[in-house]
Amino acid sequence: MGAVKQVAALELLCVLEERQETAEHGWVLDLDGVPREGVLKAAASGLVELAERDERAELSARVGRPVRWATRLTGQGRDLLLYARSQPAAGPAAPGPEYRLVELMPSQMDVLRVVTGLADRLQVSLAPGLEERVRVAAQDRGSGPWRLHLTEEQMASVAYGLWLHKMAGSAAEANRFSRDHGIAHTSAT
Repeated sequence: MGAVKQVAALELLCVLEERQETAEHGWVLDLDGVPREGVLKAAASGLVELAERDERAELSARVGRPVRWATRLTGQGRDLLLYARSQPAAGPAAPGPEYRLVELMPSQMDVLRVVTGLADRLQVSLAPGLEERVRVAAQDRGSGPWRLHLTEEQMASVAYGLWLHKMAGSAAEANRFSRDHGIAHTSAT
């Protein structure tokens, strides 16, 4: 699903949640200003459920008019909204002059996630703020490089993490980082 379609789906779920909370019967009805096509797509994805015929008949009797369709969020739809709302807000494209854009391949990002996950147990401290930068990194076009804005100190910590990976058996990620960014960690002698 493209980024624009994902945003549209999340916006639809937000509208449905709001309307469902104010509905005395717990359903969003066909005349509540929600596009049927969007509802059907959300239902196909398991994000909302559609009322069955008997439920629509009961709703029709309650509201005094025929109800062609009615919907409400599923547990998955509510979880998606909860997850989307818990995501960090995207920071500015370039946080400041002390930051440099760094692009990492997915395998390099995988290494960096492991390293930052070990941060509290590593003997060599990682640069302040690196864990947060990794957490809010964005991947370019779904499977392309990961884009991070890092300080020189954070880049040195990335080089250290990739060096650990290199010493554990795979040099490709560290070599690429050194080639692309001109930074390599060398062991202390």
